[in-house]
Amino acid sequence: MAKGDLARAGTRPSSVAWGRDPLGVALLLLAILAVVAASAMALLYAPREATMGDVQRIFYGHVASAWVGFLAFGVACAAGIAYLVRGARRWDALALSSVEVGLAFMAMAVITGSLWARPVWGVFWTWEPRLTITAVQLLVYVAYLMLRASLDGPEQRARYAAVYSVAAFVTVPLSWFAIRWWRTIHPDLLTGGGGMAVTPAMLQTLAASLAAYTLLYVALVRQRLRLEHLQHELERLRGEAEDADAFASSPYA
Repeated sequence: MAKGDLARAGTRPSSVAWGRDPLGVALLLLAILAVVAASAMALLYAPREATMGDVQRIFYGHVASAWVGFLAFGVACAAGIAYLVRGARRWDALALSSVEVGLAFMAMAVITGSLWARPVWGVFWTWEPRLTITAVQLLVYVAYLMLRASLDGPEQRARYAAVYSVAAFVTVPLSWFAIRWWRTIHPDLLTGGGGMAVTPAMLQTLAASLAAYTLLYVALVRQRLRLEHLQHELERLRGEAEDADAFASSPYA
């Protein structure tokens, strides 16, 4: 389609720009390389943990995934507040994108945690405080997506979802402080509890993993925002086309 056709179709230049995103692709590729490098550090650079052995290497991806899940839900909360204050659609799009990406990372944290727990705890899952809160948290944010899907009006959907995302964020501090408030078998990295001996090389690998996974989160949210914008443009063009057809079939045309 030529530029003149785009103009006659009512497509704004911004929609064309969103259709091509070389910076976003470059950011995604960089994030993937960073994750590969962090994984290599976990396998080759970080020392073998004295108590748990090589299975402890899952720790780096597990913690980084959980961190990104918390970050994503925090961004969704902030975007929800921004939408309630400003009413701009971009904040609703950011909240939705962040929740979707955050759910993927939190599911990854649960899976890697289960793989780590089996040889260490003897079970894939146990209903200790943090794991119980994490299970509830996943259900809460799945319910967020279900809430959005159940509402038709875009403004009502965005407003209800914004309030929900703010309320749902309470699960993040509950999960974070669970190992400090209640008796739990989860290791506490900050205090060195949980029977895991942390060395400087382990902390460096963990820092690299946190940075790499955070970069991947940013890249994925950017791509999800791009899809959301294109979906909005498609809905707008479809509406304009329906209006044009209705006018053409009108006896007054």
